[in-house]
Amino acid sequence: MVYNDDEPTPTTNAGNTKGLVTVKDPIDYNRDDVALDKAESVTAVVELDATRSTAVREGVDLVTVLDVSGSMGGEKIDNMKKAMQFVLMKLTPVDRLSIVTFSNGATRECKLRSVTAAAQADIKAIIDRLAAGGGTNIKAGLDTGLAVLTDRVNTKARTANIFLMSDGQQTANNARDVDPGRVAVYTFGFGKDTDHQLLTDIARKSHGGTFSTPFSQLLAGLLTVVAQDVTLTLRPKTVQDDPSAGDLDTMVVAPGTDYKQTTDPATKVITIDFGYVFAGEVRKVTVDFTLLKSQSDTEFTAALAEAQLSYSAQTASSALVTNTKPRPQSTVDLEIFRTQTPSVYASSKVRSVQAEIARRQHANAIGVARAQADGKNLDDARRTLADAQKVLDGTRVDDAQSQKQVAMLRAELQQLLALMGSQDVYDAKGRAYALAAETSHGRQRFGDRGDDTDAVRLFATPRMDTYLQQAKQFDKDPTAPLPSAADDVKQEIADNPVSAVSTQLAFYIQNAITALQAIEKILSRST
Repeated sequence: MVYNDDEPTPTTNAGNTKGLVTVKDPIDYNRDDVALDKAESVTAVVELDATRSTAVREGVDLVTVLDVSGSMGGEKIDNMKKAMQFVLMKLTPVDRLSIVTFSNGATRECKLRSVTAAAQADIKAIIDRLAAGGGTNIKAGLDTGLAVLTDRVNTKARTANIFLMSDGQQTANNARDVDPGRVAVYTFGFGKDTDHQLLTDIARKSHGGTFSTPFSQLLAGLLTVVAQDVTLTLRPKTVQDDPSAGDLDTMVVAPGTDYKQTTDPATKVITIDFGYVFAGEVRKVTVDFTLLKSQSDTEFTAALAEAQLSYSAQTASSALVTNTKPRPQSTVDLEIFRTQTPSVYASSKVRSVQAEIARRQHANAIGVARAQADGKNLDDARRTLADAQKVLDGTRVDDAQSQKQVAMLRAELQQLLALMGSQDVYDAKGRAYALAAETSHGRQRFGDRGDDTDAVRLFATPRMDTYLQQAKQFDKDPTAPLPSAADDVKQEIADNPVSAVSTQLAFYIQNAITALQAIEKILSRST
């Protein structure tokens, strides 16, 4: 069947796309400088920052793939219906929603509809009449959901997403065989017997998806997508590129993320694909460089690489909203000072890089501990987490943001240690917590770990914090009025009136700083 009957939507709030995502300049390194007279190594963290403003966003095309098999009976399907009601109430007419259900097979319950008041009433009626029965063919549900998105006629300035809500207890076919392509699949588990590993595998295979337990905060992100096709290109510097280059031996992106990465075998240019980003999100890429012994005995700034950011975003053109093709937005040089007398003491910027390296080691430790716990080796798993805690205790940070991050990492380890207190507790709650933590760190995107204390808010954005509170109120009283996404934007602008123009202002200020730095470099070489 061809699903090319998707409804058009009203024009979204298009505006200037400059500065929606920027590369932090200057780049931070784990060393202030390196020696001239020997081979050296240095690590850089390239940081991408998305604007916090939600005044301009991409439209959302969301297909919810809902498990209505027999295993979803009772409380599970009731909770899923409540989740869908929250989703429905938050979407606006610039967003589109389609519902696919599956049991033994899959059914498209409604086409992609602009979420108007009339559509909300129709879709709510569909949700209310859902009933559980039959087997669990998750693959059929995903295949149908992907077909709905693939066959769309209206695709400009829109993000393609699937919410898979299921207990993961598949009885037919294998959902791991589905190729989501460029679609983000976010998976949500219902019930204590959820197959967390399956739902995690499905999310990781998709383009930027995550596995989580609650859903409200992920929805908050989707309703604040500011740019798509976000890519970072790292070009190693050669003498032909820059007379100061020539000391670089190798350039490698450190492991620890789940983004698609390619390296040109001839030029050694590295390209990292982040997909799309939410307002207020940050992406950090850790790059390891090795340098040869310098041929110079005079101190100089050695060029290592060039980081170039590109993305596509909506723009106004002839009263229509379109997506620009991905194009370069900004470039930043990566360079390190080489000297006869390297610094002994680490600066605050150096310590912030060390904090990011520690976070990656922390995330790796969680993966190791989970594998040990899955193998019934809880003593080894707890030792792995205890060792990771010692590393955090030895991580010195100065800035408030890094201190906050380290505190949340400690809280995450403490919670995992508690959830690995016994095999029964781990099987019931610990595995889901660990898997959500792993995917959250790998994507650098918030994933709710199901911790009622809300102590770990790693990668959460301001809108997610708002939706967390709204979801709690909605859970207490689903009949109470709920602000729409448009209402949320109005409130954010009222709370911070300059937010709508802060993106462009910051962009032009950064351009001015970059120009001054370039002038300073030219003058220093001429003297």
